[in-house]
Amino acid sequence: MNLLIRKTLEHMELTFISLFIAMMIAIPLGIFLARSRRKAAPIVLRFTAMIQTIPGLALIALIVVILAALRSVIPLSVTGMLPALIVLVLYALLPILSNTYTGIQQVSPNVKGVANAMGMTGKQILFYVEIPLSLPILINGVRIAMVTTIGMVTLTSLVGSGGLGDLIVQGLRTMQMGLVLAGTIPAALLAILFDTILTKAGDYFTVEC
Repeated sequence: MNLLIRKTLEHMELTFISLFIAMMIAIPLGIFLARSRRKAAPIVLRFTAMIQTIPGLALIALIVVILAALRSVIPLSVTGMLPALIVLVLYALLPILSNTYTGIQQVSPNVKGVANAMGMTGKQILFYVEIPLSLPILINGVRIAMVTTIGMVTLTSLVGSGGLGDLIVQGLRTMQMGLVLAGTIPAALLAILFDTILTKAGDYFTVEC
């Protein structure tokens, strides 16, 4: 039981850290692309979408190879949390970025025009009008990224990152179905739990808006 709790906590730690980093990158970038008149948005969104097409195991292997190549220049770890976080952040970027971009874009120009006529600055319009109105879509992006990340963490255990994937891999290697279930059931429950919570949060802000 202690092992299960420890692995579950490791799983949640990896999920939350990678999701936080992805949000810190994707949300400001999505806002910038939505408010910018440059034509960079389709290129950036297409690039992040391409990352999603790479199978999880292949992306893990690719990141390990890149880190191994860089290790001759920079002392980087090719196993453990670093490669896992890079993979998880890359996979979480697209839903958060695209939903942030879409959420800001869908705010009516008339609403922004009224806010501007009231004397609001661009920054005030962003924080008091655009972001609040786009929250339901943004939260839905975070929800998709969260569920995806919880599933991906089970794969990153292959590079020694820890988490419930350790139990699954060990169980498959030794044909102990109890260990396999001990890893898969909590991972599935975590995904269902956070999917439900974020769905409720999205519904709440939809009503509020």
